[in-house]
Amino acid sequence: MNGTEAYFDRLYGASDDPYALRTRWYEERKRALLLAALPERRYRRVFEPGCGVGELTALLAERTDHLLASDGSERAVAIAARRCRDLPQVRVVRQALPEDWPHAAGPFDLIVLSEVGYFLEAAAMARLARCCEQSLTAGGTLVACDWRPDFDARALPTVAVHASLEALGLPRLLRHEEDDFLLQAWSRDARSVAERDGIR
Repeated sequence: MNGTEAYFDRLYGASDDPYALRTRWYEERKRALLLAALPERRYRRVFEPGCGVGELTALLAERTDHLLASDGSERAVAIAARRCRDLPQVRVVRQALPEDWPHAAGPFDLIVLSEVGYFLEAAAMARLARCCEQSLTAGGTLVACDWRPDFDARALPTVAVHASLEALGLPRLLRHEEDDFLLQAWSRDARSVAERDGIR
């Protein structure tokens, strides 16, 4: 068992909601900002690796026909599957990233990397970024949202995580930066939301 696996085993062994995703205003607000950053109202096929206990998953499900969510923690997968049990468009599986990237399940119209990249070493993050690029549809969108302050289990700075994704060369639609987190969205479709909606 590596250090990250042991970290998550301890985390989810102690609580079904170790990050207080269900109760903290910070987490609720961050999810709302991420959802508002999505340039389309609805997506056909979405992938959310690192889904944790499935709080964001349940909200993404409202905007997609098919949602594949995954996590490396067996316990987190069980909690997320229970959270989404009444959402038939959601499938929750256990996957290690980037080794188990679901190429066969794609391509995806939307890939959401929320609080996952900084647990990876630099080479693994670069590989994950390439997997994202390979799995996006012609007009697909990639979103990343990451905590900025340091913590013990961090393997990579948030700035390095986002640099790996920026290096893909996709047009950036949005950058929202706060002291606490960085949220960015890129898309193969460079049009703004207003352009997509026929306003300009």
